[in-house]
Amino acid sequence: MTVIAFPGTRRMPTAVGVCLLSFAAFWAAQRAAHVSMIDLLVYRAEGATVRAGGDLYALRTTHARLPTTYPPFAALLFTPLTLLDTAGLRLLGTAGNLALLVLFVRLSLRLVGEERPQSVWWVSAAAVWCEPVWTTLRYGQVNLALAALVLWDLTRRGADRWAGVGIGLAAAVKLTPALFAVFLLAAGITARSGGGRGAGARYLRHARGAVAVFAGATALAAVLLPGDSRRFWTRAVFQTGRVGHTEDTANQALRGVLARLLHDPDPGAGWIALAALTAVCGLAVAVRAELAGRRAWAVTACAVTALLVSPVSWSHHWVWCVPVALLLWTRGRRRAAGAAALVCCSYALWWVPHGQGRPELRQNGVELTLSALYGVAGCLFLVLARRAGRPVTPSRTSRTA
Repeated sequence: MTVIAFPGTRRMPTAVGVCLLSFAAFWAAQRAAHVSMIDLLVYRAEGATVRAGGDLYALRTTHARLPTTYPPFAALLFTPLTLLDTAGLRLLGTAGNLALLVLFVRLSLRLVGEERPQSVWWVSAAAVWCEPVWTTLRYGQVNLALAALVLWDLTRRGADRWAGVGIGLAAAVKLTPALFAVFLLAAGITARSGGGRGAGARYLRHARGAVAVFAGATALAAVLLPGDSRRFWTRAVFQTGRVGHTEDTANQALRGVLARLLHDPDPGAGWIALAALTAVCGLAVAVRAELAGRRAWAVTACAVTALLVSPVSWSHHWVWCVPVALLLWTRGRRRAAGAAALVCCSYALWWVPHGQGRPELRQNGVELTLSALYGVAGCLFLVLARRAGRPVTPSRTSRTA
């Protein structure tokens, strides 16, 4: 197994000190940029609406008139935020997300088999500056929390009674992580059909746990917020336009890339066909890697697939670039790891015209390339994961995940 080596990793205080210094510089840069943490303010408004008994999906808040887009269960979790003023909320949001970054990096390193505690601090010191993480903290988003829940679920060492809890909770807050339950289900069915009844049963039990937790959280929200639950599951969940314009450069899902390429805000059937094909191929890659004993490739392939096929995957949703880059590095794919880091640390997707007037619908070739970087990189990673996830045979040696 290739390990991550950094100067001075024998001394934990040095690693911690460098990380804290990096975090302090990051915090100062965020304050200098006058970040609004606008999504965190929306979350507080959702919690206040729940407490007041208002219509959650009629809410329009902040100067941008942003709506509620998450399931009702998320709004229930946001109610404690109403106890804080704006300054306290921003302080908590920044400090909390920095702590979550360290946890996310720790779980990512566990996923790829790097167990040295010093590495957590060195990687965190660098990862805080990549665009998805920067933007997550800029908006006060929940991406790191949801990704950490999923990784904890898929890397933990313990009794099966907790299997599926992290994935189920993450999916109850935001639907995209539900693809991990589909991945586990597909792995279980495939394993059983191939004669691995024991392994198949474990995967299916894990998938059932995720579904049960998701269903329980959703049912709780339905009991406490029946009207909002009805409105979300019968209407709002299908209104993808609520979250913003499809062609926005921040939308790095296939749908956003295709909208910009076609100069059409509604790619329609073309996107549906492309997303369906990508979902099938991406899940096949993930299942194949999992059954070959390469969980790190399987988990990251599933995460990238979810980001690609979702109707909207804002750039801050791509915090999964952290475990992807770590996986590539520890498996000796140094050039690929460097390319992934460059894509996510260059902020290149913001070099194109964006904002008022919907200029993304009039992009030229260079601008289209820059605004599709995450989507293209995600597709290339799936191709690489397919090759790396081949089963081990006596005639070929390979690294395990």
